[in-house]
Amino acid sequence: MTTTVSRVRAAYARIEATDRPEIWIDLRPREEVEAEARELDARVAAGERLPLAGRVFAAKGNIDVRGLPTTAGCPSYAYEPAADAPVVARLRAAGAIVLGTTNLDQFATGLVGTRSPYGAVRSALDPTRVGGGSSSGSAVAVALGIVDFALGTDTAGSGRVPAAFNGIVGLKPTRGLVPAAGVVPACASLDCVTVFARTLPEAEQALAVMASPPGRELPALPPRAPGPWRVAVVPRGRLGELEEGWAEAYEAVVARLADAGASVREIDPAPFTEAAAMLYEGAFVAERYTAVGGFVDKLIAEGGEGLDPTVAGIITRARDIPAHRLFADQARLATLRARALAELGDADALLLPTTPGHPTLAEVAADPLGANARLGRFTNSTNLFDLAAVAVPAGEVDGLPFGVMLIGPAFTDERLAALARSLEPEVRLAVVGAHLTGQPLNPQLLSLGARLDRTTTTAPLYRLHALRTDPPKPGLVHVGEGGAAIETEVWRLPAQGLGRLLAMLPRPMTLGRVELADGSRIPGFLCEPSALEDAEDITRYGSWREFAWARQATTHPHPHPHPHPHPPTNHHPTDE
Repeated sequence: MTTTVSRVRAAYARIEATDRPEIWIDLRPREEVEAEARELDARVAAGERLPLAGRVFAAKGNIDVRGLPTTAGCPSYAYEPAADAPVVARLRAAGAIVLGTTNLDQFATGLVGTRSPYGAVRSALDPTRVGGGSSSGSAVAVALGIVDFALGTDTAGSGRVPAAFNGIVGLKPTRGLVPAAGVVPACASLDCVTVFARTLPEAEQALAVMASPPGRELPALPPRAPGPWRVAVVPRGRLGELEEGWAEAYEAVVARLADAGASVREIDPAPFTEAAAMLYEGAFVAERYTAVGGFVDKLIAEGGEGLDPTVAGIITRARDIPAHRLFADQARLATLRARALAELGDADALLLPTTPGHPTLAEVAADPLGANARLGRFTNSTNLFDLAAVAVPAGEVDGLPFGVMLIGPAFTDERLAALARSLEPEVRLAVVGAHLTGQPLNPQLLSLGARLDRTTTTAPLYRLHALRTDPPKPGLVHVGEGGAAIETEVWRLPAQGLGRLLAMLPRPMTLGRVELADGSRIPGFLCEPSALEDAEDITRYGSWREFAWARQATTHPHPHPHPHPHPPTNHHPTDE
């Protein structure tokens, strides 16, 4: 049985293994967290019901966590909160343990994850690309399997863009459904606390714990008419410029919905994209100055140490926006919202790509304002229009995650999540060792709904080592020249299953991209180089199974008679 203590120890081991210090602003001392975990395990053993016991989470650095400074990504802004923010307090009361606070675009101003004196947060899957902001650290901590879920905030898309870039789920609830007290505001009238998780059920469970009775009267939502899901989509010609392959990936999701029986119809996205441009280009950005403008002005006067120049420029420029412009923009926004809702009509949701592309660190550095503005094309209008949204993985383009959003009216959060479940894609996983068919850890794959796709080999770029682990398993390491082709099984499994598998992955194993014989690169099991110091190089066998049978032949007179057993037809781990 997995205990909270063992989960905490695995989290800290994962922090060390991933070596991504830019994810964190402050981590709680390990001894303190383990003591809290032991207390929780004792409470569970005594019969107390704690629905989130055994889960660890992180909170974005603009959310109050008692015992840690709240920085909002600016060291000199830091203050010591007297108590947890209500969302953190509710999660802890349900048995979840907070590990620390995560890095963000300073004052939650940005969608890139690079605007921080604590360092640029890189994508979990491609360190040359941005992790997405402003909730960058939270999303990457989830994607790397360090925490089970994490809290972000979303004003312009910060709870969804990082989810798309890192292949995870991002829930942006209806404004007011989750309390925003104890959160440093970006734009207080628009801000939402959000949840990142590797699977939709995990995100929903955390959101349910955080949610409170609505702080305003529920709208009179008509009951949904019987029939298939009704989904509004955007024709390719009206999506605007997208990265290569992204329009095709979006259309594939639309086709998947139609094949599943959804009623799909095209709409004009103009009111959504026009409103999106208003969030930063219009008067609404003045609310960012209301939140922290006085502090920023004072810090600039003192030399500006620790201020991100891009963030400082955005906030200080908002100081001089005249009041009459805000009233004009509010009137224009009301008109655009009416047009947008008319376009949606009776649709349950609008399906959109979460972002138009995934920029590199270099591209953002070369054009920080332009790159950021492009990322908000589809997300910026959601809170302005008072809508709910869920961002989910929807496949890959050139080996990187591709994500989509479902956007719907306020308080249709559960409906959007139900519709999102029909979008869950499959992913491929390269297996070379203890998860192979017939090997000791293969039941883990079967329990996640995985099925064997094919048997092949890696490209001749790898070496295989027998690690000193229990159960025995190999370590696959990319070496390039001097490598060999290693027998590989390719399995297909639900995307959320891959997330759960990553969370269970012990050191020294890691998940990375494995190049196969046909040149394709898919996720697969690799290992940390440090684990090879006392490990036997078994590359000459070309296969973990061949090595295992050779070793068995040394100790037993009759080796396995069927070197390539067929996978079981009934995929239940109890049958293994």
